[in-house]
Amino acid sequence: MSLRRLAASCLMALLLPLLSLPQAAAAACTPDPATPKRQFRAMWVASVANIDWPSRSGLSAAAQQAEYRSWLDLAQRRNFNAVVVQIRPTADAFWPSGFEPWSQWLTGTQGGNPGYDPLAFMVAEAHARGLEFHAWFNPYRVANHDDASKLVTTHPARQNPSWRFAYGGKLYYNPGIPAVRAFIQDAIMDAVSRYDVDGVHLDDYFYPYPVSGQAIPDSAAFSQYGGGFTNVGDWRRDNVNRLIQELGQRVRTAKPHATFGVSPFGIWRNAGSDPLGSQTSGLQSYDAIYADTRKWVKQGWIDYVTPQLYWHVGFAAADYSVLTAWWSEVVRGTAVQLYIGQAAYRAGASGQEAAWQRPEELSSHLTINRGHPEVLGDVYFSAKDVRDDRIGSITRLVADHYTKPALLPAHGSAAAPAVPSITSAVRGTGGVALSWQGSGGSYAVYRVGGSGPADACAFADARNLLKVTSATSFTDTTASASATYTYYVSALNRTHQESAPSAGKVVTGSGGPFSAVIDGPAAGSAWGTSAFSAQRHGADYRFASPQAVSDPAWFRATIPSAGDYRVEVWYPADPGYNSATPYIVATSTGNRTLTVDQRTGGGQWRLLGTFPLAAGTANVVGVSRWTSATGYVIADAVRITAAG
Repeated sequence: MSLRRLAASCLMALLLPLLSLPQAAAAACTPDPATPKRQFRAMWVASVANIDWPSRSGLSAAAQQAEYRSWLDLAQRRNFNAVVVQIRPTADAFWPSGFEPWSQWLTGTQGGNPGYDPLAFMVAEAHARGLEFHAWFNPYRVANHDDASKLVTTHPARQNPSWRFAYGGKLYYNPGIPAVRAFIQDAIMDAVSRYDVDGVHLDDYFYPYPVSGQAIPDSAAFSQYGGGFTNVGDWRRDNVNRLIQELGQRVRTAKPHATFGVSPFGIWRNAGSDPLGSQTSGLQSYDAIYADTRKWVKQGWIDYVTPQLYWHVGFAAADYSVLTAWWSEVVRGTAVQLYIGQAAYRAGASGQEAAWQRPEELSSHLTINRGHPEVLGDVYFSAKDVRDDRIGSITRLVADHYTKPALLPAHGSAAAPAVPSITSAVRGTGGVALSWQGSGGSYAVYRVGGSGPADACAFADARNLLKVTSATSFTDTTASASATYTYYVSALNRTHQESAPSAGKVVTGSGGPFSAVIDGPAAGSAWGTSAFSAQRHGADYRFASPQAVSDPAWFRATIPSAGDYRVEVWYPADPGYNSATPYIVATSTGNRTLTVDQRTGGGQWRLLGTFPLAAGTANVVGVSRWTSATGYVIADAVRITAAG
């Protein structure tokens, strides 16, 4: 061995124990991006034209309610935590409004009473399942036709013909008339003030989308109300700006816990038109529909923005990855939260581009999101496409990103509730039944393996999160009868600030030797992923080139109790792999490092030895690439079994 290689080897032996301990601690408290603690996950439930709910007009109240419950069941199965439901699709109402008629999409007849209060029912059902309810309003659309005589005689747009105009075969309220702006806000605030909604949501329809060869017929309104503006476009943008600013203020005053959000068209302006714009070449909402969405964010007039990024990765005119980065930069440094609108309706649909025929397209969007900490969630259009799951795109997305529930992003500065206390934890034939006391609006239930006290890192992400519920009891039907667990409960307020976890409640198992297989480590960007070798354990394994750096690929495990455990490793062998791969075992008495020749003996469990391990969830076994030998080091799987 050369002096240089000998020195490197000696330095590695001296530093590994020192470097591994802080690295293990840091890695243990680094949240797993696949199980984020907080994330907004929702789907749009569209009522206009009976897109999602009700599935057709004229259903009985019982049938409508059953359908709606099925949408909430779907949201829960997919680990969503919110629904965005359209309750004012065409200047009408899904509640008994004093301003506008009952929606035709309920009964088939505008003004027809459905026999119950749909909004009260929808909010209560969502909250009973621990889901946020965001009330979705279309501000200006009056009808999907241009014949005012078809409106019910009491409709405000029929009684005030000067408030409306026809354009592109549809009827709209004129955004340039101050009385219209005030009326729209009053109609929306009627629902906001009377119902326990968690959010107020506007979609992307402001001034109508352009129709070739037609001009918006608002010249009279511009003449009357456009004083101070020489450019009609600037005036139109100011009209929309006023609605957004004023409505946001009214929502915050009436419901301080509720959020006000907008889901705009995904392109504000192209960089070719404005240096502040995105590197895109599509329709510009600033110019086409007079929506200055960037200004709304920068001025803090809204609480969240959900741009509709309905394009695939690599789309030349509007690349998903380009726009995600642009919107992330827009919200950076503001208090406005960013959720992305996802085109579930395109995945696997006939006539869509080849990219949308790939089951992984939507999942790849969320992988891109992980690189932008400003992205706090996603909303999918629409519910029926989430349900239909064409080509398995939603199943793939959930498997890659939503395997655990998530808390909603916190907003505002309210104090967290007091710490709750678990009053009962009883194992029965149906699972472990928990009860607790607390002052939260909702509660998060965590389960940690073993009977030892969990450290703070056990709550850094959602890996141990079982449920978010508004109830004060929960039955863990997934608990293994033989395993010992410790349960914790935290309390959340209406703006989702979380208390510290309660004292743990231990529920013992029925016995039997502990054994756990960890198939795949957490690893940094230097580690690649491969499925090349047939000797792999599971779907794939991690690999990296040797280098004198301390960035082990750690296998994290929950050890039920302190004691001695057998540690085995699995790797695919190859003559070109590393002959001296360092394995680090984080024992209760310090780190132990052993080397394994990964050129041979692969495709089976290889015993590293028996080691004393501490109780709790932690990084137990690491694979280091700090070795003087050549060839890839491999991190595939680890098995830990109680000795004795």
